[in-house]
Amino acid sequence: MAFPQYTVEVDPVKCERAGITADAVLETLSGYYSGAYVSNFNRFSKLYRVMIQASPDYRVDVESLDRIMTRTPGGMAPLSNFVTITKDYGPESVSRFNLYSSMEINGEAAPGYSSGDAINAVRETAANVLPKGYSYEFSGISREESETSDNTVLIFMFCLVFVYLILCGLYDSFLVPFSVLLSVPFGLMGSFLFAKLMGLENNIYLQTGLIMLIGLLAKTAILVTGYAVDRRKAGMSLIQSAVGAAKARFRPILMTVLAMIFGLLPLMFSSGAGANGNSSLGSGVVGGLLVGALALLFFVPAMFIVFQSLQERIRPVQFGAEKMPDLQIEAEKEDIRIQKKRKGE
Repeated sequence: MAFPQYTVEVDPVKCERAGITADAVLETLSGYYSGAYVSNFNRFSKLYRVMIQASPDYRVDVESLDRIMTRTPGGMAPLSNFVTITKDYGPESVSRFNLYSSMEINGEAAPGYSSGDAINAVRETAANVLPKGYSYEFSGISREESETSDNTVLIFMFCLVFVYLILCGLYDSFLVPFSVLLSVPFGLMGSFLFAKLMGLENNIYLQTGLIMLIGLLAKTAILVTGYAVDRRKAGMSLIQSAVGAAKARFRPILMTVLAMIFGLLPLMFSSGAGANGNSSLGSGVVGGLLVGALALLFFVPAMFIVFQSLQERIRPVQFGAEKMPDLQIEAEKEDIRIQKKRKGE
């Protein structure tokens, strides 16, 4: 229910005719209805404050204005001669957001539009329509989405920097890690391509999937590069090392990618509550794995040859540094020698 409120209006014209000021009327009205401090007095060494206020019986209704008098040059006059009180009704509760009076508006994106499009539409409309002194804020999921959308580039920069530093320590090189990092953009391109084909937006779910995708692609590229580095240290040429690593890791990469894709298909084609988030996460990772897997098999070995050759110009590789030879690498070296012998024949 709504609670009654009262609007008090003082007629300055009537006050002037009666020879008093509107301020005097307001002071009398405030004193009798709201209470007012007038003086102090001391009794028995204790200070008391004197407050005036009309008895509740004389201020419970509008008609009480006829019983409360104010002094005028012509004598005492009731306040009702100068004051008009109007009863109106206000809201039962006042909504506030960040200590400001607010009004909550709920909505959803129209068919064919994403929540990001709706957020941008609200921003544009507010900039053109809201009068001076009015503003807006998002709440709930919309607030989280509007705040995280601007941090996407920063998040990926941190991810790439941390991955690069870890790879530098793993390979003891500042150049070879680029053969891993440069394969990641192919996966990201696949993620955004699939999201576009599915009619999805770059939301927090897709961004979460991209972070996971960076880890998956980097992990797989690390295995390829690691195999190539071991073969190079064992005495193989750069091309032999890269091709041998690609052959050795082809089946594990294919099995890992297919298993991940089939596991994410239910998310990609989900329906019902939360379908948009599930589809965004699944589509981004599936698209990134499909495109990224091709990059891992062809691009990473080529980049390894480029950056490993640059690294060897700075610091030549030490062949035969391993105390215990890898039997698989030795078998590959023997196959290479046999093939060369056959070509020579």
